[in-house]
Amino acid sequence: MSFFRLGEILIKEGLLTHEHLQKAIEKQKLEGGRLGEILVKMGFLSEENMAAALGSQLGIPYYKSDHSDLLDPQKDQGLEHLIPADFCRKNHVLPLSLNMNSLTCAMSDPSDLLLIDNLRRITGCDINVVIVTPTAIESALKKFLPLDRDDTKGTLLNQAVEKTYGSEFEDSLFRPIESSTSAELSLDNLIEKAGEAPVIKLVDLIIRQAIDESASDIHIEPFKDKIYLRYRIDGTLINIPPPAPQLHLAIVSRIKILAKLNIAEKRLPQDGAISARLEDRNVDIRVSTLPTVWGEKVVLRILDKGSTPIDLSKLGFDSLQTDLVKKAVSHPHGLFFVTGPTGSGKSTTLYACLHEVMSSTKNILTVEDPVEYKIETINQVNVRPEIGLTFSTALRSFMRQDPNIIMVGEVRDMETAQICVRAALTGHFVLSTLHTNDAASAIARLVDLGIPAYLLTPSLVMVIGQRLAKCLCPKCKEPYEPNPDEHDGIRFKCDLIYRAKGCEECNNLGYKGRRVISEVLAVSDEIRQLIGKGADAGKIKQAACAAGMSTIFESGIKLIEKGITSYEEICRVSVE
Repeated sequence: MSFFRLGEILIKEGLLTHEHLQKAIEKQKLEGGRLGEILVKMGFLSEENMAAALGSQLGIPYYKSDHSDLLDPQKDQGLEHLIPADFCRKNHVLPLSLNMNSLTCAMSDPSDLLLIDNLRRITGCDINVVIVTPTAIESALKKFLPLDRDDTKGTLLNQAVEKTYGSEFEDSLFRPIESSTSAELSLDNLIEKAGEAPVIKLVDLIIRQAIDESASDIHIEPFKDKIYLRYRIDGTLINIPPPAPQLHLAIVSRIKILAKLNIAEKRLPQDGAISARLEDRNVDIRVSTLPTVWGEKVVLRILDKGSTPIDLSKLGFDSLQTDLVKKAVSHPHGLFFVTGPTGSGKSTTLYACLHEVMSSTKNILTVEDPVEYKIETINQVNVRPEIGLTFSTALRSFMRQDPNIIMVGEVRDMETAQICVRAALTGHFVLSTLHTNDAASAIARLVDLGIPAYLLTPSLVMVIGQRLAKCLCPKCKEPYEPNPDEHDGIRFKCDLIYRAKGCEECNNLGYKGRRVISEVLAVSDEIRQLIGKGADAGKIKQAACAAGMSTIFESGIKLIEKGITSYEEICRVSVE
């Protein structure tokens, strides 16, 4: 739920001013956290008013703190045993009553869908929610739950997790689960173990820590006597101290439950998705399982819209390249391609281009494999080859949907390429990706797919070739004087350039974050003539460079001179 809508309600009811809302938003940008909690902490809004407004907006009952009798859980229903005590305390959840298979719980944050899903998995019940203030629920929990035990404290997944979350968690997080080492563990027991609070907490921590570290993927890999846990950060897989190997089956089962996969199927690969709520944003997670000789490997791809820039200028394009791209995507019709290897940020660039042209006056359709970022006002379609929904079949249907702009995740075959060209020639703007080494090679690739040069000449508007280069860590990057003999004769336009060193801030990698390096080939009249004559990629690239195009390598050299990345990194990712 958007807080801006809630803020409008609070302002309309005289409970909040525009000035207070703006101050809280500015504080959130600096310090993070939930906007509602910030408003309460800053004294701009009472807990009661916040909870009442939430209830009104979401259509959920609000129990006032002065009606304490409503927060007395029903007796003789075993509610104290239904949800683990530490889970109730940590998540501010109070079970109130059980009716058949419907459990009513009091919560202070009813928008936490992951928490509600966890409650559903733990209890096996449908969850009904009522809203209370954090203070009221803490008071009620003290009466409802037994006194705290002197639980043994220990360390968490790794030092980074402990730094983020503190060390106040139970060692039970890593205690072996009885019988879980057996490959023949029964399905009932597996589901039961996957629903235990320590496993739920562990999986949540693994995912949350990966998001906090800006990881793009999580790899959970079983071997004979250990689990490997690795995060892909800035394109590099980094080993993280793993949990005990006895927890592998329970961890995988928990992830499968969240992703709505078949928990009993361990012989075949499976794919699913999880939608998680993290503070003030939603994070989509793609899940892939793969049976190996030691058990199921799981890879989670994190699609965090909150961390993905949608402004072209923030992706790494220089001002000239940005202007060229914006001009190209403003065309009413034509073909626009982004090329590069897997993992070079092509989809992100396409989304940024779509953001430039999004308008209530335009009908935008996309077909992707799969949809990576869900965007309102854009009609997005997932391909499903198993039922016949391919790129080409979706595109044929799109032509009957009155589109202005069409985005195709990837052109893989002749049929898809032909439909894209036909759409571009009949008044539609089509954006897509290709796997080629550079921009000029994309033209030869389209011809190889069966597109006649005479159809490309009037339809092709622009081709971008790109890579993702790692940025030097600003805390530890090391300056040095460049020597042309050590840099293939290149003479930089600066006295000092930088190389990677490594520090605690960047996990001793020397790099932190990535940005696009690119070549932007605008299809001019001269380029069109070369395409029509069947010129090869080399001649087309030569003509584009003569017209002012910077190659990927040349764009990288500019970043080196600005101190953003290193010579070694540009040599690694460029195609020169």
